[in-house]
Amino acid sequence: MSGFFVVCSGRGRDFPGMRNSITLTVVAMVLVMAGTATSATLNIERGSDLQSIIDYAKDGDTLILAAKTFEAAPRLFDDPLCGNCLSPTEPVKASIGFKIKGKSLVILGADRQKTRLVTNAGYGVYFEDSQGSIIRNLTVTGGKRDDDGNATDAGIVVRRSTVWIDQVDVRDNTHRSPDSTVVVGIGGVFGREGAEIRITNCNIVNNKWDGVALYRGAIAYVTDCLIKDGRGAGIGVTWDATCTAYRNEVTGFWKGIGSFGTSVVIARNNLVHENLAWGIIATHESYLEATNNIAYHNGQCGVAPSSVECRGRLINNIIARNGWRDRGDRNICDCVGVHNYGDWAKWVFRNNIVFGNDSGQYQDIWDQTGIDGNLDSDPLFLEDGSFRLQPGSPALNAGDSTIYNRDGSRSHIGLYGGPQARQE
Repeated sequence: MSGFFVVCSGRGRDFPGMRNSITLTVVAMVLVMAGTATSATLNIERGSDLQSIIDYAKDGDTLILAAKTFEAAPRLFDDPLCGNCLSPTEPVKASIGFKIKGKSLVILGADRQKTRLVTNAGYGVYFEDSQGSIIRNLTVTGGKRDDDGNATDAGIVVRRSTVWIDQVDVRDNTHRSPDSTVVVGIGGVFGREGAEIRITNCNIVNNKWDGVALYRGAIAYVTDCLIKDGRGAGIGVTWDATCTAYRNEVTGFWKGIGSFGTSVVIARNNLVHENLAWGIIATHESYLEATNNIAYHNGQCGVAPSSVECRGRLINNIIARNGWRDRGDRNICDCVGVHNYGDWAKWVFRNNIVFGNDSGQYQDIWDQTGIDGNLDSDPLFLEDGSFRLQPGSPALNAGDSTIYNRDGSRSHIGLYGGPQARQE
C-alpha cells in the first residue's frame, strides 16, 4: 500500500500559519497502523503563506496551487559559496523567496499564467538538497536584485538537487540594484553546485541576466524552451558544468549559446537568432558540439571558436545573415559567419551552410566552401518564419552521412534534420 495518497480538501486539521485556509482529510488511517510511508496531495485554494505550506509538507508531497498570486516574504541569506567567483569559498549576501530544502516536492500550478509566484527576492524559488522535485505549470516572477554583485540571482536557483522544471514561465524579473556598481540583474534558471536540472517546455523571457546559467558542477538538460530577451547569455555554461540543449529558441541576448571554462555543451536543433553579438561561442578549455542548429541574423558573428584551448564539432548547421551590428571598439567578433580565434585543428567542421553574412563567411580561417561538405548557398527557407526548407533547398539530405533523419534518410542541414529534429 505504499504510495497511497492523502488528499487535502474539505474540512479538517489546519495547516500552521494558514488561518484555516486549507485543511486535511485523512483518507486511509490503516496506513499509519501499517507503518508505511505516505504522501499527500495538498490543494491550496486560499491563503498566501505558501512558504508555511512548503515547510509543513513532507517528502514526496504534491502541492497543487490555485490560479492566484502567491507572494513571498524574502529572507536574507548568507551564501557560503560563490557560483561565479575565482574563489568558490567567497561568501555572498543574497535573499531567498520560496525555499524547498531537504525534501522532494511536486509543485503544480492550476493555470500556467494565473498561478503566479512573486518571489520578491534574488534567489526566487530556491531548491537545496532536494532530490526528485518537480515544479510545473505556473509563472515565477517579481524578483528583487540583491546588492551583492556576486549573488547568482535568478527566478529559480538549484543547488545539490535534482529538479524537473516543466511548462514554467520565468519572466519579467527586471528589478535592478540601486547600487550602480552592480551590473548584473536577475536571470531565469541557474544551476549551482551539484544541481541536476531538467528544463522542458518553458518560457524564460524578459529577465535581466542570463536565461539559463550553469556554474560549478551543475548539469542540465534543456529542451523545447523559448529563451528570450535578457543580458549576458541565453544559455551560458561555465566552470565544469555540463549542458545538453535541444530544440530551443534563443534570442535577444548578448550571446546566444556559450560554453566557457572547462564545460561541455551538446547543442542540437536550436534556433539562435537576433542576439547582439555572438550566436554560438566556445572559449577557454570548453568542449562544444553544435549540430543541426541555425545561427541567423546575430549582431556580429554566427559561430566563434574563441580560444586556442577550446575544441569541438560543428556539423549540419546553417550560419546565415549574421553581422548587422557594427563591431565598434568592443573586443568581439567580426561581422562574419564563422570567426576563428582559436586552433582550427581542434575543430571538426563539416556539412554546414555558411551564407550571406555581412562581411563575409569566414574570418581568420581559410574558406571552407567545398571542403567536407560545407556550402555557401542560400538555404531557401520558407517565408513563414519557421526556418523550414523549401523544396529544392541545398540543405535537404545534405548533412553528414553518419547522421540520419527520423525516417532513416540522410540528415538535412538545419533545424529539421537529425534524430532530435523539430517536428514539421
